[in-house]
Amino acid sequence: MDTLTALKRLDLWDRQGRYVFARADLAKIFHEDHPRALKAGLQRLVTKEILLRPVRGVYVYARSRSAGSDTIEHVARALRRGDYNYVSLESALSEYGAISQIPVDRLTVMTTGRKGEYRTPFGTIEFTHTKREPIDILPGIRDVGRPLKLATPAAAWRDLKRVGRNTHLVNEQELSARG
Repeated sequence: MDTLTALKRLDLWDRQGRYVFARADLAKIFHEDHPRALKAGLQRLVTKEILLRPVRGVYVYARSRSAGSDTIEHVARALRRGDYNYVSLESALSEYGAISQIPVDRLTVMTTGRKGEYRTPFGTIEFTHTKREPIDILPGIRDVGRPLKLATPAAAWRDLKRVGRNTHLVNEQELSARG
């Protein structure tokens, strides 16, 4: 892939609001490239700072006009595509004002996929595995117009207790007021 072609295709996707890609996505976008040529082309785009590689297998279009404060959630979604993922635990409780310390550079995500922690330029993503079935997860999450759904206050509190995390930072009165 040449740089001009890459920029045109990535700009086209960016205009549609898509600027974070798994490697498999880029293989489809640059379908004419053989795997070795794709790997070399992606490395050239990273070197030229057209693409950022925040974690292995995920790329962010550095010249994106769509990028915003939710980029870390896009990266998390790309890392666990195909699994149910939602913001919960300390991140959700902090958004509801029910936790005394705000996790500034950390996103806590419940997932039906495997657990893991990923340090990225956008912050650290912490995946915590849940064995719960999607049918049991869905009533406790809501779409708030971001890449990942957000746990309700009750679901985030339940998740925090279920995984054995520190609960003494939670203001239960504030949590009760949020419902």
